[in-house]
Amino acid sequence: MRLEYFEMVDALEVMDTESGTVVARSTLPTESPVFDGHFPNFPILPGVLMLEIMGHPAGYLLYVQQEKQKFVFLGAVKRARFRRMVEPGAELLIKGKVTHNGTGYAIAETQLIVNDELAADAELVFIISDFPNDEVKEELKRRFAEVKVPDSIER
Repeated sequence: MRLEYFEMVDALEVMDTESGTVVARSTLPTESPVFDGHFPNFPILPGVLMLEIMGHPAGYLLYVQQEKQKFVFLGAVKRARFRRMVEPGAELLIKGKVTHNGTGYAIAETQLIVNDELAADAELVFIISDFPNDEVKEELKRRFAEVKVPDSIER
């Protein structure tokens, strides 16, 4: 995980395109410029980054469902709850379930779990559109290739 570069997923453990479910793992870095200011002498993960972390596995799932031919990005947060603080170095379990897959958008229920406790959950809306350019398409392809995946997930 590299917070500053929005590379939020270390490994995908489950990706079921048929049922629309995804499970991922990631480890927060122990040090990051993000923690220097949030908060000084009391570093915790900002809620907005919890949303990003919950969104990435669901986004990858939708990207694969779209045969890696569409650009998937966060469009709205319908509901979010931050239930506990997440500290540097935490081991994260991220779960997602696509609950609606419409034309040009999708909705997913997501969870962020730390030490077997629900740290945050959110209902996220994703926009699904054409890639703005070939460079963005190639960068997403590169980032997805860096995520560890089980053999059952096709690259």
